[in-house]
Amino acid sequence: MSSLVSTPVAAPSPGLLGKTGELVSFTLQTQPGESISVLCQRLAARLRETGSIPLHLLVFGKLDVHIPFRDTLRKLFGRVDWPITWVEGAACQGGLIAGIHVHAFTGEADRITYGGRVIGSVFTGGGARQCFVGGLMPVEKTLPCAEQTRLVLEDLQAVFALAGFELADTVRTWFFLDNILSWYDGFNQARSKIYSGIKFRTGSLPASTGVGAKNSAGAALALAAWAFRPLDRNASAKEVASPLQCPAPAYGSSFSRAMEVSTNSRRRLFVSGTASIAPGGKTLWTGDVRRQVDLTMEVVEAVLRSRGFTLADLTHATAYFRNPTDAAVFTEWLRVNQLSGMPVISAQCDVCRDDLLFELEAEAESNIC
Repeated sequence: MSSLVSTPVAAPSPGLLGKTGELVSFTLQTQPGESISVLCQRLAARLRETGSIPLHLLVFGKLDVHIPFRDTLRKLFGRVDWPITWVEGAACQGGLIAGIHVHAFTGEADRITYGGRVIGSVFTGGGARQCFVGGLMPVEKTLPCAEQTRLVLEDLQAVFALAGFELADTVRTWFFLDNILSWYDGFNQARSKIYSGIKFRTGSLPASTGVGAKNSAGAALALAAWAFRPLDRNASAKEVASPLQCPAPAYGSSFSRAMEVSTNSRRRLFVSGTASIAPGGKTLWTGDVRRQVDLTMEVVEAVLRSRGFTLADLTHATAYFRNPTDAAVFTEWLRVNQLSGMPVISAQCDVCRDDLLFELEAEAESNIC
């Protein structure tokens, strides 16, 4: 059964921000030795502080703790009526959970149920209507991986339709592929085939991340997505090119390097998964994780600067490492560049090429003056 269910409960303390209807983004990095219970309590406290309700959680952690995590949330909140995308991304410093990326809202949200689960959140604010979808996985897990890709994108289309959106409204996607290196070409072909029939409202492909990670259902992939539809002339979404890299479609990957989404109060820049790739599309600094980190961060910074952002404006970042011990190299880069406070989660996930050791995705935000 599928439905769009209104959630009449407003944010717990909407007066804290002086107004309602604002998107809230933050990252919780797991502290050394922190239990699931304490992590969830910190999540609840942060939501109370911001006067917001969850729209979507992206959690990186071991698969065998996703059920205890949900059970803990239920004890704290009474129910979990928002989508969660759980990714098997082990904490590079040890521990059960690497961290949580949170998107929340200071107003009310509608929830989308699909296949008997809450799979999406819809909210309106800043002159735009938006939709998060998370934890979407194909039901038919025995089909070839490329076929599962087609099915999950068709399911995404159906979920969006329940909320009055279309696949053409998509501005950001996250694909987590089990055993990514064995079928990434097939995934790209399947995604490109479906996208070829879509006229995206922005005129461009969505920003995206595609990395290797298992999911709790044992499916070939899990998907999270963000749809955006302007309601007034001050709201818009547009592609942002990378000054230091070629467009990803030039080498067969159907996504934009970055996407900027603006409402009448804020600008948000999504930087797609970015790695050590030359302007022509070839991998650079094979086998040298330090050089790959340096180049990746140079590319990300160039994208941010092109739209007036800096690394200090990040609300979210995820650093993906093939080898968890390489996280120390990135930690050192952050220290040297005086960015140790960056809201970044470091997770062990395979990158889409066997010669890439590091990838970073990011999200930046600023107010519109």
